[in-house]
Amino acid sequence: MAYMKNIDTITPEECSRIRGILFDIDDTFTLDGRIIPQAFGALWELHEQGFILVPLTGRPAGWCDHIARMWPVDGIVGENGAFYYYYDQGTHKLRQRYVFSPEKTARKRRELETIKREILRRVPRAKVSADQPFRLFDMAIDYREDIAPLSEAEIQEICRVFSDHDATYKISSIHVNGWFGEYNKLSTARLFLEERLSIPWDEAVRTFLFVGDSPNDEPMFQAMSLTVGVANIQDFAGAMKHLPTYITNNSGGLGFAEMARKILKSKRK
Repeated sequence: MAYMKNIDTITPEECSRIRGILFDIDDTFTLDGRIIPQAFGALWELHEQGFILVPLTGRPAGWCDHIARMWPVDGIVGENGAFYYYYDQGTHKLRQRYVFSPEKTARKRRELETIKREILRRVPRAKVSADQPFRLFDMAIDYREDIAPLSEAEIQEICRVFSDHDATYKISSIHVNGWFGEYNKLSTARLFLEERLSIPWDEAVRTFLFVGDSPNDEPMFQAMSLTVGVANIQDFAGAMKHLPTYITNNSGGLGFAEMARKILKSKRK
């Protein structure tokens, strides 16, 4: 297993080059399924200090609409890269950029429903995620958010069904998400930074930090030069090929806040 350095050893030089922060939400920004004041307060302070902030999440379009409007963020990548949203402060309008058209996805919805029925038949304890009604592009199967945690064998069986139907799938800390289309958090984060903010990707790799906690964050851990995992990433580390550079002492939103304090302290010096 790759070695993750404690966040306490991050250097002032590394912190000083951070221009923006890309971050996962579930179990990275949240703690036990809730947004805690330490994390949300840290997000506001990072925003007020001028950092570019972009959540990269598997959560649905409906949630992302709210987050883009209400949170102190510059945009959001949702449903594991199916789109990005941002709120245009000048026109007071939500802007939406889909990388896989909703019309094309609608034609795939019948196949996703077939996959869902097969998963629920083969893994009876699995459930469709509670946020599925707010999704446009993927099928999210709950394996531990609102149900008793499934076994590793059951989770792998869910993945096998998606794979049998030639669907892309990713395991988050709470769901297995499956979809059709060649995109992920990484590809759409790059699209957002280049299209919306005119930041070349090679520059972003050097000047942005990514924070995550689970296997669906691996493309970001592999691509970015400066990465942090909150402490609960250790639950998945044995099954991951690409781990973050640093790991926090605290889990979830407390780890996010811990990371933010390190960066903000360096900026104030």
